[in-house]
Amino acid sequence: MSFVFAVKGIGYTVMTQHNIWIHCFGAICVVVLSILLNLSATEWCIVLFDIGFVICTEIFNTAIEMLVDLVSPLENKKAGIIKDISAGAVLVASIVAAIIGIIIFIPKL
Repeated sequence: MSFVFAVKGIGYTVMTQHNIWIHCFGAICVVVLSILLNLSATEWCIVLFDIGFVICTEIFNTAIEMLVDLVSPLENKKAGIIKDISAGAVLVASIVAAIIGIIIFIPKL
């Protein structure tokens, strides 16, 4: 049942969160480019890890934002800071993934 609940959580995130659509679109583009450029096994591992890491941070961000809304439904400065920190984690993961992408893809282009 844990697997079913996990898939349900991923499905909820994909169906309700606009930002994860952007990450998934980017992931599809990166996978297509990776196929076209014939990445090595090591490069594939790095690219797939980065995709997974960014998507995981977005899922965690969604969970944190929903939890904050549940415990603090009214506007609250600390609740806002918590949400900002969570979103910041996604931004850091995305920037690092982009830098790694540049390192891997630019020499091949």
